[in-house]
Amino acid sequence: MVETVAVGTDGSETAAKAVAAAFELAERFDARVVVLSAFEGSTGPPAPRLSGTTSEHSEWSSNAAEQVERILAVAEESAAERGLEVSSAMEEGEPGDVLVRLAERHGADVLVVGSKGMERRVLGSVPNTVTHKAPCSVMVVKTT
Repeated sequence: MVETVAVGTDGSETAAKAVAAAFELAERFDARVVVLSAFEGSTGPPAPRLSGTTSEHSEWSSNAAEQVERILAVAEESAAERGLEVSSAMEEGEPGDVLVRLAERHGADVLVVGSKGMERRVLGSVPNTVTHKAPCSVMVVKTT
């Protein structure tokens, strides 16, 4: 049984596809949703915008904590509008490792991530890290 669906996002358009899939999964199983993200200090790369286009390589770039808080708030609001029980969490570090740690901490039964980056960078990509290290089932959503 699926009681908790975790989903990773960086606020990009492709990550939004994974978030939408996670919300649909949560609705089907009447599960709660935990929206997750990672950040690095202010010396990291620029954060992707909440809407509009982002660069090809920003899909899983770590964001500054302030930007991540905004991204998570938007996702939480969207889930709540759908009647889903939702919470969020963020942590500093490499995105793939952060998603795995937070999914475990929140007792996720399924961790949803987007596929972008799996073909471009085999080692070090977020989906690759998650599929190899997650303590739960992983749903990789085709985002390209």
